[in-house]
Amino acid sequence: MIAYEMIAYKPIGIIHTPFKEPKGVPIQPSAAVGVRGWVELLPKYVPGLKDIKRFSHIILIYHFHLATPGKLIVKPYMDDEEHGVFATRAPSRPNPIGISIVRLLGVEGNVLHIKDVDIVDGTPLLDIKPYVPEFDIKEVEKIGWLEKNVHKLSEARDDGRFAD
Repeated sequence: MIAYEMIAYKPIGIIHTPFKEPKGVPIQPSAAVGVRGWVELLPKYVPGLKDIKRFSHIILIYHFHLATPGKLIVKPYMDDEEHGVFATRAPSRPNPIGISIVRLLGVEGNVLHIKDVDIVDGTPLLDIKPYVPEFDIKEVEKIGWLEKNVHKLSEARDDGRFAD
């Protein structure tokens, strides 16, 4: 039995991007190459940025604030068939948490300049972690239903199906 009734997080900052609404946003950072944005960290968290400049990439963990309530069966962007939400990266989820690996271009005070961003402007930031290939890259044997669809990534865009 799960003992937790509710877990609450507070944003540590806001992510700013050229994307003013979900529709049209690339659906993964690798399809958003060159797209620039910035993260505005709340001033009280600036000490936590010590040494972040030494990493070329960071992982942003954020709240999909515009996503509709999650369904357990969804039709993802790159397929016409329905799949269980946990077999997708759809933004409408039981806990609408997103992750993106972005390039860190620089830090000025409480602002992190980033590139290759696939996130809607105004998205609440929950956490930042350094991206370390030796920790984060794994050899995989299979990628499920995406095997036949991963080639669609460069053209795939959010069509608004998971937004309010």
